[in-house]
Amino acid sequence: MRSRSDVLETAVLGLLNESPLHGYELRKRLNLVLGSFRAFSYGTLYPALKALVTRGLIATTESEPPPAPPRRTKPVIPGRTTKPKPLGRRRVVYELTAEGKEHLQTVLATAGPAAWEDDNFDVRFALFAQTDAETRLRVLEGRRTRLTERLEAYRQAAAHPRSRLDEYALELQRFGLEKVEREVHWLDSLISTERGRAAAPPRPSQQDQTKKERG
Repeated sequence: MRSRSDVLETAVLGLLNESPLHGYELRKRLNLVLGSFRAFSYGTLYPALKALVTRGLIATTESEPPPAPPRRTKPVIPGRTTKPKPLGRRRVVYELTAEGKEHLQTVLATAGPAAWEDDNFDVRFALFAQTDAETRLRVLEGRRTRLTERLEAYRQAAAHPRSRLDEYALELQRFGLEKVEREVHWLDSLISTERGRAAAPPRPSQQDQTKKERG
């Protein structure tokens, strides 16, 4: 099982692979993409960014501060001086290095048990657009196998309870069972789609299509 810092590292590298981001925007993107699964705080994110910079996986640059909004002109009062409005702070922008891109591709090409565990699957799935088709399918199939095992454990526990459960404990058990069943159905649909794409013949390029029409 990968540590929480490893999962955060993969998420950060994946987002920076799409475009450079400053810290606040990166945090918003993390919460937007992964917010339904986990929340990241500044206290967790910035040490992780510093560690990635130290390892040479990401680099930092400073962007110009945003322009100040226009100010209303006030009448000048004789004998009174006005203080100039301070400029905004420069923002630190994070971007992926060549070493970071290579490291990310290595991580996204792996499809071992860690890729489909609860702590890591959501991040890997969020980065499926950057993952090759074969690895995507292996991760989905692995996740489905793991959840099928969990589903069987739920059903056995429900059929042979070790102790008498009250109505609330039974309701919680039923909720857990239904939640896993829904995810298994969802995975079945995704796996079917991925297999269909793999079996489909490659579409001819525009150049090949033009040659065929002229021929």
